[in-house]
Amino acid sequence: MTAYRDQYASLFNGGQNVVLVGISNDSEEELGSWAKDIDLPFLFASDADNNGATYKAFGGGLRDNEMVDSRAVIVVGPDGRIAGTIESFNQNDPMA
Repeated sequence: MTAYRDQYASLFNGGQNVVLVGISNDSEEELGSWAKDIDLPFLFASDADNNGATYKAFGGGLRDNEMVDSRAVIVVGPDGRIAGTIESFNQNDPMA
């Protein structure tokens, strides 16, 4: 997620009129603390109590263990529609 933070403007429409939402099975408290600690310019959503239903509603798929894909990200475009779903992001992978 720090790669998204560092490249936010270049990856997402100059950082304008795009909403980026990171979704995971982590609790709201964990996500809020983490986002604050590393100063992220986007939102997080917790799907911890929803068995992946929130993420599936955004078009994402679940792993075999019914968990949200690793570091899943939803991109909402200027028109309010889902512009993309990135189901698995590994910032340690140079090809990411």
